[in-house]
Amino acid sequence: MKANDIRNLTTAEIEQKTTSLKEELFNLRFQLATGQLDNPASIKEVKKSIARAKTVLRERELGITNE
Repeated sequence: MKANDIRNLTTAEIEQKTTSLKEELFNLRFQLATGQLDNPASIKEVKKSIARAKTVLRERELGITNE
């Protein structure tokens, strides 16, 4: 998910999205441990999406606007 897409969401939606991404990351790590993961790069993508969402939340806390 791109940062601009995340910025268009409300704060509650971003928090909900972060929670679902964390659950997805847990499931991917579980699949990796059991040898069932097809695409290991998906772990990296999910981690980056979580970081983007947290960054947008922090920007909102600080009142930073990106134009």
